Amino acid sequence: MEEIDLKLKADGIQKKVISPGKGELSTFPNGTKVKFHYRTSLCDGTVLDDSRTMGGRSKPMELILGKKFKLPVWEQVVTTMREGEIADFTCDVKHTALYPLVSLSLRNISHGKDPLEGQRHCCGIAQVHSHHSMGHPDLDKLQTNPQPLVFTLEMLEILPPGSFQLEIWAMTDEEKMQAIPQIHEDGNALFKSGDISAAAEKYYSAIACLKNLQMKERPGDDQWIKLDLMITPLLLNYCQCKHLLGQYYEVLEHCSSIINKYDDNVKAYFKRGKAHAAVWNEAEARADFARAIKLDPSLETSVAKELRAMEDRIREKQKEEKGRYKNLFNYNSKASAAASTG
Repeated sequence: MEEIDLKLKADGIQKKVISPGKGELSTFPNGTKVKFHYRTSLCDGTVLDDSRTMGGRSKPMELILGKKFKLPVWEQVVTTMREGEIADFTCDVKHTALYPLVSLSLRNISHGKDPLEGQRHCCGIAQVHSHHSMGHPDLDKLQTNPQPLVFTLEMLEILPPGSFQLEIWAMTDEEKMQAIPQIHEDGNALFKSGDISAAAEKYYSAIACLKNLQMKERPGDDQWIKLDLMITPLLLNYCQCKHLLGQYYEVLEHCSSIINKYDDNVKAYFKRGKAHAAVWNEAEARADFARAIKLDPSLETSVAKELRAMEDRIREKQKEEKGRYKNLFNYNSKASAAASTG
């Protein structure tokens, strides 16, 4: 163990064991899957990320060794850990320069966003040293002023190659394409069973996978279009889940992105109309529903039902507001009368 610590130290990494693990140290051959919790801090103790709280939930990090993760130092340090071990790794700047990019992807994923959002226009070291805002002040600051970081890791599980099913992100491009139909089916099954959140995660997983493949193609080329046509129905299913979960503005955003590319997509207009109705955008809802009927007249009955529901909600809202104004007027009148008699 002392030899491992000396090697780390020589490479600009200081390891401090907080709680020792159990068993023998694995040889960590390529293809080993490690699952661990992480907390990333500045040297002054300021916490940047914590897998136990990121996105409002506790979700451990999973790595498959040998897959060239964007932050190589994590692959390096986890191979010094046993299951159950907790340790601090203080890493020099040469190991942490790309952390803002990694953090941005992890934050996006934890909030159900595209992991590549905010990384579209430049990449790698060039992006880290650019003036492109990442949308997070702490990451912007770290981007312009790289510094050593402390990674506190808790090793939860070490799985040897062949003992687990590959996650999408660890698959080859060919394996991803083969897996998409099954993930789509799994999402549909979860949706039918009423597990809407889990269904949304499945759809999102497939979308992120296809977008990753699409990023390797030239926009507008045949393969790019083919992938986009695979993404669209998954994104519509994802929007259906988000609507049921009450996340209407996300539905508006995604449906608009579909309509901007495919202005004859009737499902996108219908779903966007429902989302507009849910957030009291009456004029926009009516316009989208009208467009949906024009594209598919068979939707007239469904649209009429949605319009009635929207009108009922608007009347109920107006009635409630009228009641509040009336109570406020009565209160002010009584207060004025009391003041004049006093």
